[in-house]
Amino acid sequence: MVKAKSAFVCTECGAEYRKWQGQCNSCREWNTLSEVRLASARPGGAASASGRNGYAGDLSREVVDLGSVDLSEVPRLSSTFEEFDRVLGGGLVPGSAVLLGGNPGAGKSTLLLQTACKLAQQRRVLYVTGEESLSQVAMRAQRLQLPTQGLKMLAETSVETILAVAEREHPEILVIDSIQTMHLEDISSAPGGVAQVRESAAALTRFAKQSNTVLLLVGHVTKDGTLAGPKVLEHMIDASLLLEGGADSRFRTLRGQKNRFGAVNELGVFAMLEQGLKEVKNPSAIFLSRSEELASGSLVMVVWEGTRPLLVEVQALLDDSALGNPRRVAVGLDHNRLAMLLAVLHRHGGLFTGDQDVFLNVVGGVKVLETSADLAVLLAVVSSLQNRPLPRELVVFGEVGLSGEIRPVPSGQERITEAAKHGFQRAIVPRGNAPKRPPAGMEVIAVDKLSDALEAL
Repeated sequence: MVKAKSAFVCTECGAEYRKWQGQCNSCREWNTLSEVRLASARPGGAASASGRNGYAGDLSREVVDLGSVDLSEVPRLSSTFEEFDRVLGGGLVPGSAVLLGGNPGAGKSTLLLQTACKLAQQRRVLYVTGEESLSQVAMRAQRLQLPTQGLKMLAETSVETILAVAEREHPEILVIDSIQTMHLEDISSAPGGVAQVRESAAALTRFAKQSNTVLLLVGHVTKDGTLAGPKVLEHMIDASLLLEGGADSRFRTLRGQKNRFGAVNELGVFAMLEQGLKEVKNPSAIFLSRSEELASGSLVMVVWEGTRPLLVEVQALLDDSALGNPRRVAVGLDHNRLAMLLAVLHRHGGLFTGDQDVFLNVVGGVKVLETSADLAVLLAVVSSLQNRPLPRELVVFGEVGLSGEIRPVPSGQERITEAAKHGFQRAIVPRGNAPKRPPAGMEVIAVDKLSDALEAL
């Protein structure tokens, strides 16, 4: 009898070890190793099938020249949501596996149920629920006023049963809600564990590739915002999407973290209404809902999200610190970059903030991941420090270097055009992004250094 082999896998980085240990050597995290059963090799499998040099495999496979590969574009299926299609890179690709993660209550099941009900009117869709009963899903669909005719439902958590039903129904789109509730009979661990999540996702993804089915997986996130389960789950799938938004906000942002068929960091915006999620075609208009009264520390910047510019407001608040180590709090921005920018402001701008608590916030819950917000952040800090409001018609973007220079950013012309569409009349931009002909009614001020930008105010 062949002895079952096992390994210990880190749930944070996916590193494997032969025996358990308290700390992972790769990511340095503690108590993250979980036991995973490994499939035992069949007796005589490799030896009997081995060919020359002892290697096994199908020798009928042919090597293909890269230049002869067919480059015809794979047809995509529309999800019926333009914002969803934008994040996916143009729509759903047959044979792809898409993972949708998010906090509880973000709207993952609502978004996929709306998509499945609409797609079921034209295509074969199988919706598998492992967390809710069929009556609960039907009640939600009735509350959202969705068309329910044609959508095939299955309440099951066994992967073997799901694959057997899928073989019989031949769906074009298969929805699994959620991957943490699925389990395989051959694995003894509980559903949601490292072994169950990884092996269940591998079996479902293998079926999707072989049958050319679109696989949509729902994944839970941990308290720190990362995907629950082993990190290698993100390597099996083709696209990883994250639906963000707190329970106190009616807006949700869908961000692509990995996509083999489109751009990464693409952003889609939805509004949570009584009828479910509704896509927002012009998110800049929502993020620019500013107060009528001028306030210091408020400034509009233009960030680039995926394939489009986005106008968002950044707010800064500086206050005298009663602590020996002043606080630096950044919501929606990198905390370490804020500390660096404050040092540049002191060295090259002549403004000292070492005795001030600095609070920074990006309105609307948007997370800014690029460096084009540097100049806007510093000017908002200066405005709050001197308690002088900035003009409402001013928009700013640009990267700030350690020597105080203002560096150009990609797609500068498109950013200026987007600001002009929303009625902004002045723009402070890097000289490398200054257009030869500014848009009608807009004054563009090109700057080279941080001191030039401060003088332009």
